[in-house]
Amino acid sequence: MAAKRAYLDYNASAPLLAAAREAMVAALDVAANPSSVHAEGRVARRLIETARREVAALVNAGPEHVVFTSGATEAASTLLTPDWRMGRGSVRMSQLYVCEADHPCLLNGGRFPATQMTRIGVDANGIADLAVLAAALAGHDKAEGLPLVAIHAANNETGVIQPIDRIAEIVRAAGGILVVDAVQAAGRVSIDMSAGYADYLILSSHKIGGPKGVGALVAAADLMMPKPLINGGGQEKGHRGGTENLAAIAGFGAAAREALAGLPAIAAVRQHRDKIEAIVKLLVPDAEIFGTDAPRLANTTFFAIAGIKAETAQIAFDLAGVALSAGSACSSGKVGPSHVLKAMGYGDSLGALRVSIGAATGAEDIELFRTALAGIAQRRAGREQAA
Repeated sequence: MAAKRAYLDYNASAPLLAAAREAMVAALDVAANPSSVHAEGRVARRLIETARREVAALVNAGPEHVVFTSGATEAASTLLTPDWRMGRGSVRMSQLYVCEADHPCLLNGGRFPATQMTRIGVDANGIADLAVLAAALAGHDKAEGLPLVAIHAANNETGVIQPIDRIAEIVRAAGGILVVDAVQAAGRVSIDMSAGYADYLILSSHKIGGPKGVGALVAAADLMMPKPLINGGGQEKGHRGGTENLAAIAGFGAAAREALAGLPAIAAVRQHRDKIEAIVKLLVPDAEIFGTDAPRLANTTFFAIAGIKAETAQIAFDLAGVALSAGSACSSGKVGPSHVLKAMGYGDSLGALRVSIGAATGAEDIELFRTALAGIAQRRAGREQAA
């Protein structure tokens, strides 16, 4: 194992920020339950409400519309349900529409049965087929219930950004509800819930430098909310039962504050990403970088090297001191064909490598990547000559 290492896997989990660590340590010294009415309990409650304001500010939403969860998967499972409430009445969602390139937490459908799910395809860059979506919603039978559309804002593998503004127009014209998985987009692009970006957002703490095990769903308004996934003592206004994870929530809030402040520095991250892609093109001229003809996150590169399995190359990078991914890191360490690339029309045999970086990525990290890739390219050339 190499002595020096470069961490280039921010889309899997960003390193814990110092501000988040400090907020967590301070919260650990608060022993009280946030639901207690005594002075100590009120101290704990203030920490949670401060974090709620900080998370809301990241996406320009009302703090009262932020519901903390154990992570993005729980937030998705909460929102993806046929059963919703409006006041004391019930509202039915009769069909869930998802994108073929979505994260598995959306593709699995939450609490919807498979018979009530429709998948929308994507083009060669991974952009959802808006004409198909519009046609599907036009044919939706509202007598059975409302349509619920769930889609990622930015793809976790390719970094491709969906045209959420246009998708929102289509969904609202059809009288539907739009849930946006903003896990990868938050902190990397500007999101404004007050401008009608989505009806509901899904957020994750550890993707923006906060602790793992905490996330949130954010509503544009709370007139209509999903039936709770977890019932309990009425925490989070009854939307999510269970005593709040005070330290994790405090860390999430601090990370959100830092992410918002860091948005103007995204241009510098893009410069590093472009250097990485230039290295790929120089050392492996026949490598394919995916999604380059569509808007992408400034921090993400997804590429394939002909003749080398993605998992083999990932191991080689790791041994050379570079941590990156062979696609998504959501399958308990397993690697294999990318469902995103398959949806984009590349079949199910192609694997690819994902480099995802952050503000802390520096020239030394990029140089380690260059050295590792040069070694892989040389070994491939040697095998080709031997053949």
